[in-house]
Amino acid sequence: MEFELIAKTFQGLETVLASELIDLGANNIQIGRRMVSFTGNKETMYRANFQLRTAIRVLKPISHFKAKTADEVYDAVKQIDWTEYLSNDTTFAVDSVVFSNEFKHSKFVAYKVKDAIVDQFREKTGNRPNIRIMNPDIQLHIHVAEYDCTLALDSSGESLHRRGYRQEAVEAPLNEVLAAGIILQTGWRGECDLIDPMCGSGTFAVEAALIARGIAPGVFRKEYAFEKWPDFDKELFERIYDDDSMERPFEHHIYGYDNNRQAVEIATRNVKAAGLSKEVTIAFQDFKDFTQPKEKSIIVTNPPYGERISAPDLLGLYKMIGERFKHQFVGGDAWVLSYREECFEAIGLKPSLRTPLYNGSLECELRKYQIFDGKFNDMRAGGGDIKTAQERRLMADQKRFKQKRDFKTRLGEEPEERQLSGDRNFGKGKYAREDRRFGRDDRGFGRKEEGRHSDGRRDGKSFGRDSEGRRGKSDGYKYGKKDFNRKNNKSFNKFRRDDED
Repeated sequence: MEFELIAKTFQGLETVLASELIDLGANNIQIGRRMVSFTGNKETMYRANFQLRTAIRVLKPISHFKAKTADEVYDAVKQIDWTEYLSNDTTFAVDSVVFSNEFKHSKFVAYKVKDAIVDQFREKTGNRPNIRIMNPDIQLHIHVAEYDCTLALDSSGESLHRRGYRQEAVEAPLNEVLAAGIILQTGWRGECDLIDPMCGSGTFAVEAALIARGIAPGVFRKEYAFEKWPDFDKELFERIYDDDSMERPFEHHIYGYDNNRQAVEIATRNVKAAGLSKEVTIAFQDFKDFTQPKEKSIIVTNPPYGERISAPDLLGLYKMIGERFKHQFVGGDAWVLSYREECFEAIGLKPSLRTPLYNGSLECELRKYQIFDGKFNDMRAGGGDIKTAQERRLMADQKRFKQKRDFKTRLGEEPEERQLSGDRNFGKGKYAREDRRFGRDDRGFGRKEEGRHSDGRRDGKSFGRDSEGRRGKSDGYKYGKKDFNRKNNKSFNKFRRDDED
């Protein structure tokens, strides 16, 4: 039996997510803002959580209704038979997203949903289920757009960008979902080498290796919310987990470089934890020392752009990037994610494609540069072109970009205390929201809980795991990689990132 599902994502990745859902076999796919709706059965929902690279979470709507007041929200929610989903012994939580002039506070809407559920149980049984904010049995999500309300079960639990391989992170790490989406947008699927010359904690490198090998991003996850549902089919999910038919060999290589030795060490640990050391090499190297690769390659990178991380000479950094591209990457394609127009201008090269993408609250751009030998006018005079027909069509569609991007203040036009320098401590006062470092994840893997090891692995008694609690074959992961051993990694996944709900 098919039912409605919603996959949430970052703004700018909706079409990439829709393509993933087509490959997954989903039906009735419709693209919305930061989401894609589709239909499928239980297997589709399990696979969406396990296989989608650009989904933040997967929701299963259980009710659509209209409400103009909080009381109408309460009445509509109370009409649902909650015994289908909960019992007095079940814990639950409600989160909410509200875009409405009638409902000013999203938490108030969540409270009304909670009250309706609790009151229904009290009237029927004289008792009530408990609220648990952290790790509830059932996570509910209500979305309000003016008067249109959608109440859904969250089948994912923790945001799907928390893959599980990240041992540690540098300052302001790139979100894994965004990284995977960028790589998929380049069209690269492992046909040549891939290089990130400013790799940070190695997110591009790991996500690229997973794509090249056809390894599902969910292979590292310790749990999903749907595993706690009353109708959970563990045999079906185990069959999905053990399905390695999409995996394939990778004949090329991925390289990550950084001029920060601590970042190199962190990235190396993340690559090793993902079991991808054969596919990925991380090394210490300054981008200014980058030289022409021997093999055909593409570059995908996310340099600092003066928001969460800056540099002593930001425009000088981008000028150097352009110089390296022009003189040491001839014949290759380079993809750069950045934020400020003057940073792109400093690169000094004409992009063949510009794609708007959101990195958190920042409307960034992903720009593609086709690097050719000689001058642009000479290349054009010889009949060359930096744009394909498809890129020309995309560039002609200016609707992809906001008409007014007034928050992208130019360098030198900012308040004095905000002007760019080598100081990274921007997260103060009224700028704290935009520049804060991501906080620690108090739900990290170091907690001792019933049914889990102290290092976060699940108890080996379920799903046929071995004595160490690993899923898959006895030699580690089913595709023959090194053990994903979180032991001694006390800071595992300690940085959490907003998932843009």
